[in-house]
Amino acid sequence: MSERVEALPAQNTTSRSDSASISWRDFLELTKPTVVAMMILTSVIGMLLATPGVPGWEVLLYGNLGIALLAGAAAVVNHVVDQKIDTVMARTRKRPVATGKISPVDALMFATVLAASGMVVLVWQVNALTAWLTLASLVGYAGVYTLFLKRMTPQNIVIGGLAGAMPPLLGWTAVTGQVEGHGLLLVLIIFAWTPPHFWALAIHRKEEYAKAGIPMLPVTHGNKYTELHILLYTLMLLAVSLLPFVTGMSGMIYLVGALALGLRFLQYAVRLLRGDDRRVALNTFKYSITYLMALFVVLLVDHFVFF
Repeated sequence: MSERVEALPAQNTTSRSDSASISWRDFLELTKPTVVAMMILTSVIGMLLATPGVPGWEVLLYGNLGIALLAGAAAVVNHVVDQKIDTVMARTRKRPVATGKISPVDALMFATVLAASGMVVLVWQVNALTAWLTLASLVGYAGVYTLFLKRMTPQNIVIGGLAGAMPPLLGWTAVTGQVEGHGLLLVLIIFAWTPPHFWALAIHRKEEYAKAGIPMLPVTHGNKYTELHILLYTLMLLAVSLLPFVTGMSGMIYLVGALALGLRFLQYAVRLLRGDDRRVALNTFKYSITYLMALFVVLLVDHFVFF
């Protein structure tokens, strides 16, 4: 893709009146609070699964606070790096940096404060392993994925998905202080889930990605190719989701739940391949969010029933 990204001229200049109207809500928007909340939910689940009982309130509070601060910092950097792209996509053109309401310099200063605060909290109150793993995730998402992979290859989501899959492991290491196999299984589940999740959205917003010059798979290889890969990755996800039961991490409650949720996801993927419908793509994307949350909740229920 070589289509040039053209920013909207009126949105790139910050006037004094714009600066005067900046509120804390604009800075909060920079941190992508909805995305961070989802990450923290999976981090909490990782913490709860890492021990037979309930972890102490200190690790729950400070661990998730530090992870949230670093995740928010990565989101702010994403706003800065994607400033020009955001101006040509309908769902992002009103973001504070894209409109010029907050300058890139101010945003980066905010990101630095968040990242430094997060590292201090994790090193001081949790453990150094979690701190450095979280920082590595920030660099992987904000640097490697957003700055390079997103613009270079249609496999950007596959390669860059590892950074977004880390929160359950971060929660796990916050409690145990070490990387363990069952914690890595949680990462593997999210890693396999990420491509069908994002590719379904990419099909729905194909024209916007093309206009922005982002080589998402539907843009470079077409819908049918993407839909086939969504189906293949959904099959892989179904197999990966059964590993907690196979390895003895979970019991029958989880097995039944994982099969039911996975087969439903597979049904969406088959419908999408057969129909090539943008509405089905959007519904697949929405279900994928429900799937991941429900899968981890079922895993959590199974864990506390049998511990």
